[in-house]
Parts: sequence; C-alpha cells; structure tokens
Amino acid sequence: MMNTPRPAPAGFARPVALKPANSAKRAIKIVLGIFASLIGLLLGLIVLLLIGFETGPVPFLIGLVTATVPVPLYLILVLWIDRYEAEPFWMLATAFFWGALIAVFFAIIINTISGEAVAMMTDSAQAGHTFGAVVSAPIVEEIAKALILFIFFFLKKDEFDGVIDGIVYAGMVGLGFAMTENILYYGKAVISPNVGLLFVFILRGALAPFSHPMFTSFTGIGLGLARQTRNMAVKWIAPPLGLLAAISMHSIWNGSGALFGGGAFILTYIVIMIPAFFIMLVVIALGLRREGQLVREHLAPDFKGGLLTQKEYNQLCTITGRMGSSFNAFSRGGLGHWQAARQLNQTASELAFHRSRVARGICAADAHEREAAYRLALENLLRQLRAT
Repeated sequence: MMNTPRPAPAGFARPVALKPANSAKRAIKIVLGIFASLIGLLLGLIVLLLIGFETGPVPFLIGLVTATVPVPLYLILVLWIDRYEAEPFWMLATAFFWGALIAVFFAIIINTISGEAVAMMTDSAQAGHTFGAVVSAPIVEEIAKALILFIFFFLKKDEFDGVIDGIVYAGMVGLGFAMTENILYYGKAVISPNVGLLFVFILRGALAPFSHPMFTSFTGIGLGLARQTRNMAVKWIAPPLGLLAAISMHSIWNGSGALFGGGAFILTYIVIMIPAFFIMLVVIALGLRREGQLVREHLAPDFKGGLLTQKEYNQLCTITGRMGSSFNAFSRGGLGHWQAARQLNQTASELAFHRSRVARGICAADAHEREAAYRLALENLLRQLRAT
C-alpha cells in the first residue's frame, strides 16, 4: 500500500519514500554515511591542526571566529537562489562540509607538495609560491570542489535538475572551502607585521566573499546545462568546459596579484570579477525564469483538470506569487498555515520537476507511484489551505 507523503520542514521538503526501503540496504547506507562522516571529520581536524600549527593557538582562534561569523549570512543568500525546488538539507550540508573539510585537505597537501617541488627545482621560493598560486591552486582546488558536484550529478539525478541546482550546490561547497581557507588567512594576518586582520577581512570577507562559490559555479552551470539539455554534444562538452572556466577564472584572479602586484589585482577585480559576478546574477535570473516556465508547463494538466484554481496556478508559477501566498497564509492562519503554504509550493515544484525528468527520459522505476504520491499530497495541502 502506498504511503501518503507528510509535510516536512519548510524549505527542505522531500517526498517520503514510496516503497519500504530494504532494511539491509538502509543499514549499509547508514554505516557508509557514518564512515564517510568520520573520515571527513578526521581530514577536517587534520586541516585545523595544520592551520593552528602555522598560525599559533591565539591567531588560530581569532581566525576561526572571524571566518565563521559571517558564513550564515552568505549561506542564506545562496539558499535564497533556490526559490522553486529547495534541495535536500543533507545534500546541502554534504556540499558545504565537503568544501570545508575534504576539498581543503587535499588542496593543502597537494598545493604544498607541488609548490615545494617547484621551489626545489628552480632554487627559488618565490617561484614555488607563484606556481602554487597561479597553477596548482586553481587546478587542484577546483577539481577537489567539483568532485562532489559530479557525484551528485551522477548519483542523485532526481535532485540535480538544472543550472540553478548546479549553482546552489557549487555555492555551498565554495562557501565551505572559503570558510576554512579564511581561517588560515585571517590567522596569518594577525601575526603578520605587514598586513592587518582588518585589511584581509575587508579584502576576503567583504570585497570578494563569493570568489570561491563563483569559480565553482562555472562547473555547476556546466553540469546543469548537461542535465537540462537533450543535445548530446552539450551533455558531453558543458561539464568539462565549465570546470575549465572555473580553473581559468581562479587562475586569473590569483595570478593578477601574484604576477603583477596590487594594482593589477584591483584592476582585475574591477574589470573581470565585478562583471563576472553580474553575469552570474543574469544566469541565475535566466535559470529561475526557466524553472518558472517548467513549473507552469508541467502543472498545466492540474489546472486544466480542476485540481488548481486560476489563482493558485498563477501563484505557484512565479516567485512573487509564491512569496505572496506564503505571506497571506501566515496572516490568515499563523505559522502552521504558513508552513502548509510553503509545503504546497515545494510539493507542486516536486511534481513539476518530476514530470520534466520523465519527459526528458530520466525515469525512476517508481515514476507513476511518485506522481500519484505528489498529486495526493498536493490535494491534501490544497484542502487544508482552502479550509481557512
């Protein structure tokens, strides 16, 4: 007998399983999840010990606090992008901690080894530092961050639907990476006689807090384009091209200061980074527009069939409509009603995106059962909201 989906916390709603999961498989997944978490924590602890060893305990603690305090604000800004179909909390958290713990670990190890190797071969510490900043760091860091995006892309096809998803996951992994990296930079700034913590914080935390998320977003965009297109050439070319763009942008950003000094760094920020940021905003706007069109197209049968009224259909197909319906629900019935409205928005999106995946040939074995469950949940939520 099919289970009826229950409302989940607003913003992170997921449909419940449609078929009872095999207990043995579930146990294996839990064990593997715990094992992977412990490995990630171990690598993160090693990274923090290495940073603390380089900076000292007090600068480390100052750097830790300075780097982590603004992170919640950045996370809210990234998560706001995902207006139509909120991603699972566990995947968002995995992306963030992958960047903060695992990607940073491999980046520190490989960048340090490659920089030292170049310094030994050239008998120049400066050459090793420049190679690390301009060549090694962009390649190693972007590949390390991108790995979790590729894992999601191939293993979680029902949660990686397009460009917006790619940008959101990339933003999470990039913020995690930047947070841990900033602990090192802020800690070193505390003990540096030449630059102060305030200057480094303004540079990294205020002027360029989204550099890592933006670089990695190019990879996310490439994967998102591959997911939402039916053109086989784009499916094969877009992901590596996106990764190459991420590496190139990262190299240009690092190289401007390492090779040409502060003046070139500022010029690069004005001429390349700021325009790239606004181009990213345009891409996000276009991605949200596409998702709105997708929702409108795939909820049309429910409107024509009488499940949705004209007003409800219009509200579900736009961001402003969804925000307005949520506000109205709160004013009529308080927090519980607001949560139901949020759940309605999420369930409607889940249904529309599920139909879109099926139309593109990305079919789950239980596709019909999923659609029936989404429809039933939608009917229950509509009945609940219409009752007041």
